[in-house]
Amino acid sequence: MVTHNEAESRYEVHVDGELAGFLEYRTVGGVLALVHTEVDDAYAGQGLGGQLAKFALDDVQSRGVKVSPLCPFVAKYIDKHPEYRVTVR
Repeated sequence: MVTHNEAESRYEVHVDGELAGFLEYRTVGGVLALVHTEVDDAYAGQGLGGQLAKFALDDVQSRGVKVSPLCPFVAKYIDKHPEYRVTVR
């Protein structure tokens, strides 16, 4: 399950109630800079990074916010999913 943890400025993915990964962001001049994605090694290969990227991009798109994909993982995700390119600043 992916959630938005605004207090920590990150999106989080949980598996069986445990934090499995997160995507950190910073707001800069009205743009959401997606800066770092990390998934615990114990959960590697399960597609959790992609779930985080999709959730975050869907969230910002629904709010009409532009993103700056500083995280290389998110930048590659956007390259593979061109529907999110309209969200990029």
